[in-house]
Amino acid sequence: MKVLVTGVAGFIGSHLAERLLREGFQVIGVDSFLDYYSRKIKENNLKGLVNKNGFSFIEGSIFELDLMGILKRVDTVFHQAAIPGVRASWGKEFYRYIENNILATQVLLESCKDVKINKFIYASSSSVYGDADALPIKETTNTQPVSPYGVSKLAGEHLATLYFKGYGIPTVSLRYFTVYGPRQRPDMGFHKFISAILLGKEIEIYGSGDQTRDFTFIDDVVEANLQAFVKGKGGEIYNVGGGSRISLTETIKIIEEIAGRKANLKYTEAQKGDAKHTYADISKARRDFSYNPKVDIYEGLKRHYDWLKENLDIYR
Repeated sequence: MKVLVTGVAGFIGSHLAERLLREGFQVIGVDSFLDYYSRKIKENNLKGLVNKNGFSFIEGSIFELDLMGILKRVDTVFHQAAIPGVRASWGKEFYRYIENNILATQVLLESCKDVKINKFIYASSSSVYGDADALPIKETTNTQPVSPYGVSKLAGEHLATLYFKGYGIPTVSLRYFTVYGPRQRPDMGFHKFISAILLGKEIEIYGSGDQTRDFTFIDDVVEANLQAFVKGKGGEIYNVGGGSRISLTETIKIIEEIAGRKANLKYTEAQKGDAKHTYADISKARRDFSYNPKVDIYEGLKRHYDWLKENLDIYR
């Protein structure tokens, strides 16, 4: 089976494509190398893919590619491409989120309606929930994003559902809860925390540090994509969490233990768009496609730390 992975040079997309190749899929990967972070980092993400049998790479924007030509060659789409970042989505930069997260998703779905697609997996985010009134968060919890980024991902979900209802495209939306692990984006918390400890620099904590997250290791997110491809129900939305709700302060203590050194913490004011707490109810994904996260927060942080320690120069 041949599949399309958009955003293949990104953190999640590159891991997903590697796993698909190991499972025997042929993978067409596309990426436009948006400048949200360094192209050098993204090219490094592709090192495990280039020159591999069964993998072909196309550089370009969804708006410029011959989508029909590509889609006629694949059975399934894993739509990981997006411009990320809660804090960066405010202000005049929001037009980039409209273009890359909403319009690009619509263009891709519009092209899919004229070809036979077995499954369209859309990468959404827990940011669609904002500050949930009750925990754990179910898929039926009100979606009330507290950032423009969250709004853009929710719009993508609505488009996926509309194209399922209107054209029968078997879309499945996966709401990722704070993904971490090797190759995590350099703007994300664990990457910054581990890098700071390795380099002896300050760790900047927004707010009190008591805010909690449901952290999900990259391998579990990839597994969720594969299981959703096999058994996910068309038109449905699923939470993908790691079962590791923990405060930022506690995660820093774990990193200190792994590193064998103390962190130098600097507390600053809370940032707009950051949810106070997240915690996923994953019972729907467990029921429909046997999703069961396996990597706990200590093991995941150890693997993240070990990888970044060996690869820190990539980010300098």
